[in-house]
Amino acid sequence: MTLLLKLLLNAVAIFFLANVLNGVFVDNYVTAIIVAVVLGLLNTLVKPLLVILTIPITILTFGLFLLVINAIIIFFADSLISGFSVDTIWTAILFSLLLSVLQWLLHSFIKDKKK
Repeated sequence: MTLLLKLLLNAVAIFFLANVLNGVFVDNYVTAIIVAVVLGLLNTLVKPLLVILTIPITILTFGLFLLVINAIIIFFADSLISGFSVDTIWTAILFSLLLSVLQWLLHSFIKDKKK
């Protein structure tokens, strides 16, 4: 149940950011849910591979290259989903940062029963 609630909160954050940022476009709320699912899957399956493959450049940039990896994941989601688009790499980086902050804020209201 918590996973479903987090997924819906992520979709709300994605839909909100698409309405606030100029370079991000989401067709409707259903597309935002699909984007949330796809981003979750890509962050689980593809991102660890990219992080491992780019360890040297990540170390050289003191971890800032991880922002570029997040933007790549968002562009990959853009290519997979027809109702979702991001214009530039800078918009994708800003979208990624703001999405992370909003997810942290929204997920902080959910109480996990793990104790």
